[in-house]
Amino acid sequence: MTISKIILPLTLLVFSFAAVAEGNTSNDSFNKAKKMLEREVYQDHHVTIYCGAKFDAKKNIESPEGFVTTTHLKRAKKVEWEHVVPAENFGRAFSEWRDGHNECVNSKGKSFKGRKCAEKMNTEYRYMQADMHNLFPAIGAVNALRSNYNFTMLPAAKSDFGSCDMRIDDRKAQPPIAARGTIARTYMYMEQTYPKYKMSKQQSQLMQVWDKQDPVTRWECKRSKRIEKLQGNANKIVDSRCESIQ
Repeated sequence: MTISKIILPLTLLVFSFAAVAEGNTSNDSFNKAKKMLEREVYQDHHVTIYCGAKFDAKKNIESPEGFVTTTHLKRAKKVEWEHVVPAENFGRAFSEWRDGHNECVNSKGKSFKGRKCAEKMNTEYRYMQADMHNLFPAIGAVNALRSNYNFTMLPAAKSDFGSCDMRIDDRKAQPPIAARGTIARTYMYMEQTYPKYKMSKQQSQLMQVWDKQDPVTRWECKRSKRIEKLQGNANKIVDSRCESIQ
């Protein structure tokens, strides 16, 4: 075997590792990620991303004035950890999610695919799913209704939650103005960090607009640094915006 034939695979391996290493490679447990967020990131900032609702150490929600919901009433009382970039959006890049795997079989012998199979069989997927830069506290009912829908502008739709102007229509979601910049910088981080995730051209353009319209806050900067310390990788998108307010 020639030297060039040896070097090329090694070069590709190093490049591939470097690309993935930009992201989370320290924790592949979604449950552990949620606990770290609760105890070591949000311990002094119990506020949800979309509605600005306060919550206590037991995850109980203090509904904002004027907040209403007609669905998922039990989940409206608790905080949940939301993937701003839905797990399905990057999960479908994995064959285990799309097609399943020969080891994804339940106790009754029935094959399964989707999130459960990707979570069981693919470490890279688990790292992406547990990336704390993409996880935010949300009122459970809002998380449930938003589902895995992409964000867009829905000028003709009405709020589904009263004073919290979160609009859901035709499998799309429009978040409140105050959350748009954070959302945009999270989408941009995920695309920059993980080669398997790509936004559509339309989605990318929208996120660039929201990033400019809704500047980074001091809390967003502090959150980013806390997660970097725990997880081991920076959100370079957020950090670059934070330079202007330091």
